[in-house]
Amino acid sequence: MSKKKLIVQKFGGSSVANVEKIQNVASRVANYRKEGHDLVVVVSALGDTTDELIELANKINTEASEREMDMLLSTGEQISVALLAMAIHKLGFEAISFTGAQVGIITDSSHTRARIVKINGERIKEELKKGRIVIVAGFQGINLNHDITTLGRGGSDLTAVALAKELKADECEIYTDVDGIYTTDPRIEPKARKILEITYDEMLEMASLGAQVMQARSIEVAKKFDVPIHVRSSLSKNTGTMIIREVKRMEDLLVTGITINKNEAKITVCEVPDRPGVAAKIFKELADAGVNVDMIVQNVSHLRSTDISFTVTKASFNKAMKQTEKIAKEISAGEVMQDEDVARVSVVGVGMKSHPGVAASMFDILAKEKINIEMISTSDISISCIIKKKFAEIAVRALHEKFGLGK
Repeated sequence: MSKKKLIVQKFGGSSVANVEKIQNVASRVANYRKEGHDLVVVVSALGDTTDELIELANKINTEASEREMDMLLSTGEQISVALLAMAIHKLGFEAISFTGAQVGIITDSSHTRARIVKINGERIKEELKKGRIVIVAGFQGINLNHDITTLGRGGSDLTAVALAKELKADECEIYTDVDGIYTTDPRIEPKARKILEITYDEMLEMASLGAQVMQARSIEVAKKFDVPIHVRSSLSKNTGTMIIREVKRMEDLLVTGITINKNEAKITVCEVPDRPGVAAKIFKELADAGVNVDMIVQNVSHLRSTDISFTVTKASFNKAMKQTEKIAKEISAGEVMQDEDVARVSVVGVGMKSHPGVAASMFDILAKEKINIEMISTSDISISCIIKKKFAEIAVRALHEKFGLGK
């Protein structure tokens, strides 16, 4: 028998989308238990349950309070954990399901995007000592007022990583419907290749730029506390992708992956008065309203006024537009323009730090495809371009080929 380990496993919504898949997960978990391992299993809501609940809420009230949205959305995971526990019981193993609140996941009071403050892992440890498989509802916690909170989209990843850190788990496995992290979305580029090892920095950049395999905040926590993560498929036993601190690679590998994000919208404030403090006012008021701004471009001023463009997620677009139009009046700016027909395409790789010319290559490739770049943003290990949505997948395939990622 292999050495006994404490393993935290997370199964996403696609892995528990129906009865057959729940039974498959139960069987997989039971096999680990047969090997003698202690298991904490974090589960997302079934399939598209969260989206369906949001749609239901919108039919009732399109401006529902965030507290009540948390109350509603947290029910999805409660269904999943109970059903998985039942499936494991049927296989003859002891299991117990808990909500985030029941296992002491304490958060702040930022409803729909709460941050974990602390975890009291004693309840889990007690149940593990009894030989039980512990199943925890992902994506949720409780604040100091005992209100249910949720951790934002993909929050079950964060639950799993935070529990792995708190419990000092030997392994943290994230199960999805793909068998690891790919150089780009295989549905867009069939030549996409599975990456065996990737650094926290690269994965964090890819997640924040649109790769939907893991939530960016979960990678931040993993990096901070050095929690290695194994991303793998719930449908096979193949080795997936390890997310770790450092990866040994050939020096000539400049780009690790290409990401695409069609969930973007661009807002432009025209004729902004060119005086100190105006940009600060715009973005402070957007932040105070809970709008997360991504890329920002300000044109050079020649006539004592300027245009400022920025991008936000589609989810916060309506709120951002409403707030921006209000601010524009206050600062005596001109028209506020909107464009929801955009996408962000990014190249990511730690090799960029020591190799100049990646940006020039990217722009050259897009130019050859006759794709106009509307906005540009860079970091040490990434370059992002805002382009028209209809060209996004063409751009991804062209960049993937030119940077040799299919080899």
